[in-house]
Amino acid sequence: MWYLDLENLKRIDPELVGIMKKEIDRQEYSLELIPSENFVDPALFEAMGSVLTNKYSEGYPKKRYYGGNQFVDQVEQLAIERVKKIFGVPYANVQGYSGSPANFAVYFATCKPGDTIMGHSLPDGGHLTHGWKTSFSGIFYKSVQYHVKQDGYIDIDEVRRLALENKPKLIWIGGSAYPRQFPFEEFSKIADEVGAYLAADVAHVTGLIIAGVHKNPVPYVDIITTTTHKTLRGPRGAIIMVTERGLKKDPELGEKIDKAVFPGLQGGPHDHTTAALAAALNLAMTEDFKKYGEQIVKNAKVLADSLKKRGMKLVSDGTEVHLMLIDLTPFGKGKGIFVQEALDLAGITLNKNTIPADPSSPFYPSGVRLGTPAVTTRGMKEGEMDIIAGMIVKVINEVKNYDMPDEKEKRAEVLRKFREDIEKNQVIKQVREDVAELCKSFPLYKK
Repeated sequence: MWYLDLENLKRIDPELVGIMKKEIDRQEYSLELIPSENFVDPALFEAMGSVLTNKYSEGYPKKRYYGGNQFVDQVEQLAIERVKKIFGVPYANVQGYSGSPANFAVYFATCKPGDTIMGHSLPDGGHLTHGWKTSFSGIFYKSVQYHVKQDGYIDIDEVRRLALENKPKLIWIGGSAYPRQFPFEEFSKIADEVGAYLAADVAHVTGLIIAGVHKNPVPYVDIITTTTHKTLRGPRGAIIMVTERGLKKDPELGEKIDKAVFPGLQGGPHDHTTAALAAALNLAMTEDFKKYGEQIVKNAKVLADSLKKRGMKLVSDGTEVHLMLIDLTPFGKGKGIFVQEALDLAGITLNKNTIPADPSSPFYPSGVRLGTPAVTTRGMKEGEMDIIAGMIVKVINEVKNYDMPDEKEKRAEVLRKFREDIEKNQVIKQVREDVAELCKSFPLYKK
């Protein structure tokens, strides 16, 4: 297959090719359950590896600083028009290098350093760039963080109270580990009440919105940001949109976003990525993509129910989207790293993650985050989700009794011993074999 042909690269760097082939095998014979990861259509590799990587195109279509951009302009305009058509928005910027820089551009366009902003607390399922203390967003701005209730749902009453008390300039809705649909309409009313810009970061659920299986933020928010490589199944980049509501609030908001992206925060766009994004958007307008988005959610609900049936506790007791969080506190605190590493060895990739009111630290959290976008791309359906849940629980049961000590100086030794043990664990070895056999029935690249 052409997209596995590394012969030209092998001539100049065989060492690199050797590593890349190992990664191809890892993807082919493992179950990718990190909900922010996916597999692009192999056709997109042609755009990402194209001659467009040779061009410099600072500026915007028909307003470039360099010559020779007449065809790059067409590529970027094609991507922009497809975003506008899919989402029904009057403005879109497709130059963002990734999600965090795109969110920074929103701050740059709407706030001054020191302004008050509000966002979903990171340990409760939010995102670093929504005002968390170690991010630029929590350092350069006065950040007010809202949380989830004991049931795992966003505490709307707290959001409204904090907004009225603090009068933020910008409110974020969205996150990276929230297993329920985002309540855009409720946030819209709160933002109107305090005169704040409302920005929806839908990086995780963009594909679900396009497929019609998640609420659409467009009627309720001023600005939308999204990455392009998660449920959208595109290259690694970002989109910023301004809605009709946003332009009504500030007719210059689109221009402010453009200036924030370039020259405010970035230089020349990655034209090869823009081309791949245009292709991904073209695929997203098909009936097949709608069915794909629907299947992601069906699979997630079955996976969640199958985990619960086997005794696992889930944050918010389930999911309405593409991801879920296993709460490992019934086995003790700080168990996430043990479960992540054991499952990694078993060929099941997910990530350790904080849970709301986590009794441990972000470095050794008490939960794991997993989702269904990538396995759904492979063609897996409800039956496979039940099988995968069984594999996951088998491995968790093998490592649930390992404890992370409170004393920092003891942790390295505990992890060293743990890693030695799981390398020899026969149950984990058997699960690894079972995972590889399952993956062979749903080939990714090696067809």
